[in-house]
Amino acid sequence: MEKHKEEKLKKFGLHIKKLRTELNLSQDLVALNSDKLIKATISDIENGKRNLSFTTLLDLAKGLGKHPRELLDFD
Repeated sequence: MEKHKEEKLKKFGLHIKKLRTELNLSQDLVALNSDKLIKATISDIENGKRNLSFTTLLDLAKGLGKHPRELLDFD
């Protein structure tokens, strides 16, 4: 994977982890609040190891109780 893409995935993952911890949610609770996510997927996303699909983004937003736009609002 390109270095630039890897950096973006890592920044996105850190942003997701920050949102989750600010909401005082564990990865398990996010998974329970979503439709199909499991803890391992959330961990991979937060660690920049997973390039997620649009439907996974929507499910992650649901699990966090956030609008998908808020997940994409990072630098």
